[in-house]
Amino acid sequence: MSMDLNSVYQRLNTGSKKWSQYPQDVLPMWVADMDFAVAEPIMQALKNRLEHPLLGYSVAQDRLRQTLVARLADQYGWHIAPEDLVFLPGVEPGVNMALNALVQADSAVVVQTPNYSPLLDAPGNWDLARIDLPFHADADGIYHTDINALQNTLSDARCLLLSNPHNPLGKVFERDELRAIGQACVDRDVLIISDEIHADILFDGRKHTPIASLSPEIAARTVTLMSASKAWNIAGMKTAFAIVQNPELRKRFNRGQRGLVDSVNVLGYEATQAAYSEGGPWLAQIMAYLQDNRDYLAHAIKTRFPGIAMNLPQSTFLAWLDCSGLGLENPQRFFLEQAKVAMSAGLEFGDDCGQFVRLNFGCPRPMLEEALARMERSLLVRNT
Repeated sequence: MSMDLNSVYQRLNTGSKKWSQYPQDVLPMWVADMDFAVAEPIMQALKNRLEHPLLGYSVAQDRLRQTLVARLADQYGWHIAPEDLVFLPGVEPGVNMALNALVQADSAVVVQTPNYSPLLDAPGNWDLARIDLPFHADADGIYHTDINALQNTLSDARCLLLSNPHNPLGKVFERDELRAIGQACVDRDVLIISDEIHADILFDGRKHTPIASLSPEIAARTVTLMSASKAWNIAGMKTAFAIVQNPELRKRFNRGQRGLVDSVNVLGYEATQAAYSEGGPWLAQIMAYLQDNRDYLAHAIKTRFPGIAMNLPQSTFLAWLDCSGLGLENPQRFFLEQAKVAMSAGLEFGDDCGQFVRLNFGCPRPMLEEALARMERSLLVRNT
């Protein structure tokens, strides 16, 4: 059934973090939370479960494990066992569980930058040193991993935190690139923690590759973290899962959960099951709309904002905007105060990213255009 994705839903006073962070006259285009109605099969599954009057502690049922095993095999040719799955209330807790349980104290962790702030901050939560490995775009706006630099950097580290697909760059890693990254970690006995939460949001016919799917040797040292939360817009369900194929690694990983990371809530399991088993048609419509939004935004940036540069995202619904041509001291603060548009500040993603902002285009087109129009007007006023 076709949906009207141009409809703007009123989310004020619903407890939405996205819409509560700033005053009501500010248009929120920051946190990775889409403004589209959740798929009907997911809503129906939640309603069905709420017909039962008890909402106690829950565990993942065999049906969900089998659904995920089948999906990973079908989507990626990645064959895992049901017991390889560990259910969590989020990817971020999973990253921290892995660092706490699996990385030796006083070790270093490599992070490719810029990067999502919870990944940047995670090593410091456990008194682990962080080594930044910067990305640089080529002439075509494509970001590549410098494998030689990675190999050298890994010599001083015990873990690589991978964002695949990458947030905020919207980069999709090619198989050969991932294979080289994985082999470098194998050669240096380095753990891989791979955040693959955006695995279902790729554009232009691209296919996601889980790094652990590339070889048994890479899988043996990898904790992969996934969730339906981004693609199916159910982040509030607080449900994710780890795939840890090495039994000893999984045992140690699970120890990191004790007393720190809670179990998944009953409705989160239901929403996740419905997303992966029945949410395909909804996601196909959303992906087509997001790609159109991405292209609309790219054209607007090119034709209406001569001081802003944007490399075309290959994935996610997040655009990384370089505002250095505007001559602003703080682009995020300027657009927040003068345009009443809230974007994520570049400094959240790296110390040298002060001239960048991250814009969420996972929203109805009228909302996206309203944000662009406000930004455009604010710059016109500034320049007159």
